[in-house]
Amino acid sequence: MRLFGQRLSVAATIGLVIIVVNILAAVLAPVVAPYGEADIIGDVWDAPETSQTVFGLDNLGRDMFSRLLYGARTTITIALITTLLSFTIGCVFGFAAAVAGGWLDMLLSRIVDALMAIPTLIFALLVLSVLGTSIPVLIGTIAVLDSTRVFRLSRAVAMNIVPLEYVEAARLRGEGLAWVMRREVLPNALPPLIAEFGLRFCFTFLFIAALSFLGLGIQPPFADWGGMVRDNAQAISFGGIAPLIPAAAIAILTIGVNLVVDWILSIHAARRA
Repeated sequence: MRLFGQRLSVAATIGLVIIVVNILAAVLAPVVAPYGEADIIGDVWDAPETSQTVFGLDNLGRDMFSRLLYGARTTITIALITTLLSFTIGCVFGFAAAVAGGWLDMLLSRIVDALMAIPTLIFALLVLSVLGTSIPVLIGTIAVLDSTRVFRLSRAVAMNIVPLEYVEAARLRGEGLAWVMRREVLPNALPPLIAEFGLRFCFTFLFIAALSFLGLGIQPPFADWGGMVRDNAQAISFGGIAPLIPAAAIAILTIGVNLVVDWILSIHAARRA
């Protein structure tokens, strides 16, 4: 199997299969799930009894398998939208700082330094406690906080590209800031940014799950994996495995994305060598 014109390693193939399975689960959740995400079909933490309740029931008697599928849809979608937004913000301002330089670079860099000086989790908890825990607020808060890391990387990559001859030639032709960023800097900065996108997606995915576990992430009635771990945590005291199922799903998807990211980084390093 090939990706980006390169043969996938065994580890990258496994990671890609994990990603595809999770995407299919998220997209096909309404079709595949035997029950609705909020349907109560039995007693609390009932053990699996039929082929339709393969993971048993949760703390309210809802089907764990169905909620796992709907949770994939909610958590992955929100994490992906948040990561795309953070990259849009971070790359635009990072490229602008590197290409324009001067006072703009100084101003943006100092703002980013100030935001990064505050622990991300504490800042997110403060903002969400004040503004509420709606999905738009959640996406916007995490995207802005995560865009500071993207800004740092995109600026560093662009700083190595800006002095090159083709960028200077574009400037001498009279091309504007936006044109240089879009046509000269972005295409040549894609390999490290693609790898960073995978890493930032993992961070965002885990961060959303952590916020949901703390009660400030995705709110009921929507199912999400972090909230499922929190809701079923007490099952451990009774010998149940309910909280381990969504926790395993979080870990497996994170591992899968990292396997693909490691492969992308390895082929990028080989090309540079």
